[in-house]
Amino acid sequence: MHNLDFALTGAWQVLLAGLALGAGLPILFALGIRSLAWGAGEASVNTSGVTAGTRRPLGTVLGYALFAVVVLGVLLGLTFIVASGFGYKLDFSHLYPTLVEK
Repeated sequence: MHNLDFALTGAWQVLLAGLALGAGLPILFALGIRSLAWGAGEASVNTSGVTAGTRRPLGTVLGYALFAVVVLGVLLGLTFIVASGFGYKLDFSHLYPTLVEK
C-alpha cells in the first residue's frame, strides 16, 4: 500500500511540474500578448482615418511582467540543463536557486 502512495505522490508532482513548465509558460506568454493588446487600446476607424484608442499603462506593464516571468523560466531551465552537464545541480533550499556540486 505504501508503494501505491509513493507512486501517486510522484505522479502528482510530475503532473504539476509538467503543467507549470510545459503548459504554464506558453499560457503566460499568451496572457502577456493579450495584456499588451489590451494596454494598446482599441483603435477606431472613421471617415477621417484611423485613430488610436486610449492607452492603458497597466496592461503594458502587466504584459512585460509576464514576459519577464517566461524569460526567467526559460533561463532557469537552460541553467538546469547546462549545470547537469558540468556536474552541478540546482538547489532550491534558499529563496533563490543556487548551483551546488553533485
